[in-house]
Amino acid sequence: MAEAYIVAAARTAGGRRGGRLKDWHPADLAAQVLDSLVARTGADPKLIDDVIMGCVTQGGQQANNIARNAVLASSLPESVPATSVDRQCGSSQQALQFAAQAVLSGTQDIIIAAGVESMTRVPMGMTSKLPYDAGLGTSMSPNMKARYPGVSFSQFAGAEMVAKKYDLSKDELDAYAYESHRRGAAATQAGSFTREIVPVAVTTEDGATEQHHVDEGIRFDASLDGIKGVKLLVDGGRLTAATSSQICDGASGVMVVSERGLKALGVEPIARVHHVSVFGEDPVIMLEAPINATRRALERAGMKIEDIDLYEVNEAFASIPTAWLKELNADPAKLNIHGGAIALGHPLGASGTKLMTTLVHALHTHGKRYGLQTMCEGGGLANVTIIERL
Repeated sequence: MAEAYIVAAARTAGGRRGGRLKDWHPADLAAQVLDSLVARTGADPKLIDDVIMGCVTQGGQQANNIARNAVLASSLPESVPATSVDRQCGSSQQALQFAAQAVLSGTQDIIIAAGVESMTRVPMGMTSKLPYDAGLGTSMSPNMKARYPGVSFSQFAGAEMVAKKYDLSKDELDAYAYESHRRGAAATQAGSFTREIVPVAVTTEDGATEQHHVDEGIRFDASLDGIKGVKLLVDGGRLTAATSSQICDGASGVMVVSERGLKALGVEPIARVHHVSVFGEDPVIMLEAPINATRRALERAGMKIEDIDLYEVNEAFASIPTAWLKELNADPAKLNIHGGAIALGHPLGASGTKLMTTLVHALHTHGKRYGLQTMCEGGGLANVTIIERL
């Protein structure tokens, strides 16, 4: 039976908007991860069949097939092809799933699935505000809006709907956000991220050059009282900036190979892709799809939530993983054990393989077997990937 293996996983440390990664062109930043994956495996780069790269805002410096531009900015030979994927926040998780499917089909043997987003240089939503034809337009057509009254681009509105639907209090969400920072800080101080992070050179305000290797968004001095004191984003709502993911710059990637790929590279796998699926639901509430997507994935994989040792559920907003935990009756001690996007940042198109990188390394660090990753995505979508540590 064909298998898809992960042989390397790496990411940059996150950078705040306008922060330490602001001087990096996104193609150059992604190229750092591509080069690291090749170095970590000792792979002959000529053997790489394809690079599939997630990116959400494919405009400006991320236009014109950012994946190919990243390859051309890296040490990979020009014979390595590349394509860019947009499944909103799940873009690079989808890149991983496409890579696994290609390997499982037997049509390719060695693929890099990656993601990048410079939210400093290419602001979120930029491409949806561009002029179309003779006037201003939107990607939401009249027919789509007629079918789904109230549909919008606002994921924040969806997150508030989830908080209300699942009766999540502001106190619950504040406590969740605090725990994300606490876990992110503890993981950093324990060196849990050391193996997964690709250090990149940055220039400091005083002109010195140093290596960026710590996620810039973590508040090491975070307090629950401080988080509780952040004002609501809308009157009568439950979410604040402190219970929302941080705008972030970053890149990430994993190398996925077949049995033939393992032999060609002469490497040992670190994980096996056990299940991949994607699911769609109501685009108005938009962000609750991970709940039923996970139920469906577990059923198809012949597993129960108790079989999973660690979960990575993207913290786009605190209401999403909190609702997921309650509905799946999952163990909070297994969720985002090294913190999530509220503390570490959410670099949109890079978040999929970023979370996978953290999940793979966490399984090894803690000697666990099965990991599950899911994330909410614009348009009411959710990917689910289950892996087994090897």
